[in-house]
Amino acid sequence: MVNRSRRLLRTSFVSALLGGAVVAVFGLIAISAGWVKSEGGSTTTVAAPLAAPVADTGDGEEGSGNIVNQIYKRDGDGVAFIQADVEASEPQAFNPFGAPESEGGGTATGSGFVIDDEGHVLTNNHVVEGADNIEVKLGDSEETYEATVVGTDPATDVALLDVEAPAEALHPLALGRSGELEVGDPVVAIGNPFGLDRTVTSGIVSALQRQIQAPNGFSISNVIQTDAAINPGNSGGPLINAAGEVIGINSQIQTGGGNGNVGIGFAIPIDTVRSEIAELKADGEVTHAFLGISAADVTSELADAVNLPVEEGVLVQTVVKDGPADEAGIEAGKTSATLDGARVRLGGDIITALDGKQVASMEDVIDFVNGAEPGEDVEVTLHRGSEEKMVTLTLGDRPASAE
Repeated sequence: MVNRSRRLLRTSFVSALLGGAVVAVFGLIAISAGWVKSEGGSTTTVAAPLAAPVADTGDGEEGSGNIVNQIYKRDGDGVAFIQADVEASEPQAFNPFGAPESEGGGTATGSGFVIDDEGHVLTNNHVVEGADNIEVKLGDSEETYEATVVGTDPATDVALLDVEAPAEALHPLALGRSGELEVGDPVVAIGNPFGLDRTVTSGIVSALQRQIQAPNGFSISNVIQTDAAINPGNSGGPLINAAGEVIGINSQIQTGGGNGNVGIGFAIPIDTVRSEIAELKADGEVTHAFLGISAADVTSELADAVNLPVEEGVLVQTVVKDGPADEAGIEAGKTSATLDGARVRLGGDIITALDGKQVASMEDVIDFVNGAEPGEDVEVTLHRGSEEKMVTLTLGDRPASAE
C-alpha cells in the first residue's frame, strides 16, 4: 500500500538542506516550499570511495599524474574564505542543520572563488544575503580584503562579489563545462567547512540532472550530485573536474536527518552560472521566466485510481492569481482528496506538452521554463476532462519568492 501511494504522486526529488554558511549565532538559511509543490520523492546515490584520484593531464613530472593534491596546489590560491556580518532578523521556521534557530545576528562564513583579474568572486547568495559587511581572504593568505556585492540571483542561489585585492593576490580559476560531465567522473571540492579554511575533499559525480530548491523556493535544474564531502561553510566554493576547471558551485547537502555530511551534496552547474555573470555585472540581478502553477505528476496508477484521460503529464494543483497560467485560463484542481495517504487536488487541467514537447513530469515543466525567457509565448497542450485543448500563454517575470 505504501509503495502504491508513492507511485500515485511521483514528483521531483528536492533536497532539504543547505550546505551553507556557518553562522556564529544563527543565520543558516531555510529552504521554503517552491513554486513546484513537492509531495515526496526519492533519489539514488552512486557509492564511491572517499578519495578518488583524478585523471592525468600530462603536466608535472612523468608518472605523477594530476591527482587531488596537484589540483589543490593549482587551484587552492583562487579559493576565497568569506566572512559576512549578518544583522539580527526574525527566527526562521526551521534550521536546515537540525538545531532550532534563535533571534540574533552573527558572522556567517562560507566559500567562493576568483573568476577574473578584476577581483570578481562567485559564491552562494545565501552566504552573503543580508550582510552589511563582507570580508574575504584569498588562498592561504591571512590578508583580509573588503568585498561588495555586485549582483545576486536568489533563484539560482548565486552572488557575484567585487573584492578589493591587488592583482598579485588574484588567482582566477578556469570555468569548465558542466554539460560535459558524466556520472562517475572524479571531482574535487575546496572550501572552508566549519571555518576550516582551504579544506579539500574528493569523490565522484554521483548523479546528474537533479533538481533542488533555492532558498527563495524556486527550483534549480541540472544540479550536480556528488559524494565529495560538503559541510556547512563549503557553500559557494568550487567543485572542480579532473582538468582543474570549476564545473559547479557547492550549495546544498542532504543529511538524512542528522547534522553532517552523508555523501550527498549538490552543486549548481557552472553552465547555469556562466550565463548569468554578464547580467549580474551589468544589472545586479538576473531575470527568469515564470509560469505560475504547482502540479503533481500523473502516473498510470493515479490515472487508473481517479479515471484520468491520460497516463502521463502533470495535474495542475494550484494556479497563481494573475500569473501567466491564470491569464491563459489554465484551471487548478477543485476537489481535495486523499489517495492511499497522499493528498491531491482533482479536477484541474492536465498539461501534456509545451510547444509540442511532451511533458512526462513536473521536472520537464521546470526544465522548460528555466530554459525560457520572460515574454516568450508558449503553446500549452492540456486535457480538461475528456477534451484536449491548446492554449497560448506568455511567460512572465519570476517574482522574488515562490510564496
